[in-house]
Amino acid sequence: MTKKTTTTLRLTDPAIREHMEALPASLVLIGLADDGQPVCVDLDGEGPHVLVCSGTGGGTTTVLRTLAAQLLHDGSHGLVLDLKRISHRWASGVPGVTYCRDIADIHNALVGLRAELQRRLHLMNQDGDVDDLPRLTVVFDAADITLGQLARYWDTVREKGDPKTSPAVDALEYVLFAGPKARIHILVGTQLTKGVLGEWRENFSTVVLGRVTTRTWKHLAPEVRPAPEPTTQPGHVHVVQRSNIHPTQVLLLTDDEAAAGITTTETDND
Repeated sequence: MTKKTTTTLRLTDPAIREHMEALPASLVLIGLADDGQPVCVDLDGEGPHVLVCSGTGGGTTTVLRTLAAQLLHDGSHGLVLDLKRISHRWASGVPGVTYCRDIADIHNALVGLRAELQRRLHLMNQDGDVDDLPRLTVVFDAADITLGQLARYWDTVREKGDPKTSPAVDALEYVLFAGPKARIHILVGTQLTKGVLGEWRENFSTVVLGRVTTRTWKHLAPEVRPAPEPTTQPGHVHVVQRSNIHPTQVLLLTDDEAAAGITTTETDND
């Protein structure tokens, strides 16, 4: 019988460092499964976007921060959309990261993201690939609330002749579909499954669920039955990939560790 991983996982844990150093560049560590094996996101796999859905205190922000920091450490550029203004303050001022917290800035950033995707696709058509371009990681926390705010914002600024659908929302859908071809990866955090997020479920090859209801589980991971019992253990989630479920203890990074981009072995535990 395997021993369940119950302790908080930190960068100062030698086992964590060992796992991270052994991973190929295309794999990003989420945490350790209950049998102690690493659970990762494969950036070169099909549909390498991540959807994180949890109830309050279920670890959504922690997962997004942990994944984004690793990608930044490996040379990815970043776009962080933080309407709550407090979830990802670690990203403000980090080199190579654009941090947006106002709805107008988030709107413009998503429209600009579509233009960047088109630029990358054009280069790919010319050169055959985009492997020389840095990855671009988009952190979109509180996506359910932000999408609603984007729709309302567009209603207030839209002029006669403009499309009814927010171009920012339209851009996000397009990037979810075509972004992986151009090394653009979206990490989405939400507490709700209704609306367009549920409709876009197939764009996410990795779904991380923490403290969700049975109804939410059936909506976001219908291929895995029955739904497991939710856990109250801090940092413990269920990762669903290709019809497989991995009970996982998430790697915890502090804001300071995330801002540093995992640049040192010794980190501050405060």
